[in-house]
Amino acid sequence: MLMKNKLISDLKKELPCVLDTLEERYAYSQDATNLRQISNIADAVVFVETVEDVQRVVKIANKHKTPIICRGAGTNVVGACSVVHGGIILNFSKMNKILEINRDNMTAIVEPGVVLGDLQKEVEKLGLFYPPDPSNLAVSTIGGSIAQSSGGAKSFKYGTTKDYVVDLKVVMANGEILRTGANTIKNATGYNLGSLFVGSEGTLGIVVEATLKLIPMPESRKVLSAYFDTVEDAVNAVNSVIEQRIYPATIDFMDKNALQTVEKFYPANLLTDKEAMLLIEIDGFECSMNYQENIIVNILKSCKACEIQASHNDEEYNKIWTARRSSMGACARLKPNVTTDDVIVPRENLAELVLGIRAICEKYNLDVCMVGHVGDGSVHPQIPIDYSNEDEYRRYKLAKSEIYDLTAKLDGILSGEHGIGSEKRKHIHKVVNSVALDYMRKIKKTFDPNNILNPYKIF
Repeated sequence: MLMKNKLISDLKKELPCVLDTLEERYAYSQDATNLRQISNIADAVVFVETVEDVQRVVKIANKHKTPIICRGAGTNVVGACSVVHGGIILNFSKMNKILEINRDNMTAIVEPGVVLGDLQKEVEKLGLFYPPDPSNLAVSTIGGSIAQSSGGAKSFKYGTTKDYVVDLKVVMANGEILRTGANTIKNATGYNLGSLFVGSEGTLGIVVEATLKLIPMPESRKVLSAYFDTVEDAVNAVNSVIEQRIYPATIDFMDKNALQTVEKFYPANLLTDKEAMLLIEIDGFECSMNYQENIIVNILKSCKACEIQASHNDEEYNKIWTARRSSMGACARLKPNVTTDDVIVPRENLAELVLGIRAICEKYNLDVCMVGHVGDGSVHPQIPIDYSNEDEYRRYKLAKSEIYDLTAKLDGILSGEHGIGSEKRKHIHKVVNSVALDYMRKIKKTFDPNNILNPYKIF
């Protein structure tokens, strides 16, 4: 208790906003991960406003050998910013400035607390485009997006966060400032240090500024909804579309359970009697839209699509995407808790993954709503359960382990865009070999010798 009091005293001397009441610490010690209980809480919550504030926290954390857990909006679902053994929650909500949008360089320089959706709106005013679009983009932050290497629906055509990080300013575990790159689109000067930090979940350094690549905004966009009588037909249609010389921005998927659940939650005129739906977005020059649509519609019809609809204006476009982004919230209406995942396999194994997950959930008598970015081979099985039901929770844990085993069998990985955090760390050995894990541990030890940066995450 004496050491904890000294920690808080040191923080309050150096920082402008430190929270230390039980209620405040409890509120910031959990993220969107659906945990059965919060067993550990932070020692303090610090709202930083400058890079120097971050450096001060790092200095104090090293002095007291106390963990630092960085937090953006806390929307991740893998326990990446949950508290494992106490420590300091470093909250970035006040470091939320867009420092520069440069039309000539087509880059944006931002602080980590900038909300991703807000950045998109600002760059679009200048005819530019930042494509990464996780479902929670209305609240998720750039810092969290970098920490988890977030993706989203448009990653099929445009890539994920890792493809748009040009340069990072990082406060290291000893308080030093590291720059990972330069304000140039190409960089072959030494090691690509930036790739180490993107997806590292705050375990190697603390990102305090990011330079992001922008691209020209597509002139037009449209979304097609194609319904199928079997899941197999829907999944098989994905490759048929990709084989043509049309490259959609998005190929997303919803199964019948997801369609029915979302329609009750957010009525969008989804066809709930169909077994599956593909959501295909096309974009580009206005003059190309009818050409793209006609080709894709003909392909879908040849792949047994029983109904095809298209958006005709922004209202219809936004309505169907709001429905798709509502799937997690819709599932939360079914039972007290809902879990999600983001297993991903080579696209040739996609149908086996989707059907296999369904079979596993049926085996353990669990409901599941299947959505995903199937153009990438990525599936998000959303399982509503009641954590207070011991038997149901036991069955869920068994099912989850088997889903990871199936993913490994199909040459897949455990996360395409959500990260590992504390929730998947005991399964990571199923898809990452021991030599790679050993090198990850060595990198962690080199960058963070006192193990103060988000410890006990990933591996």
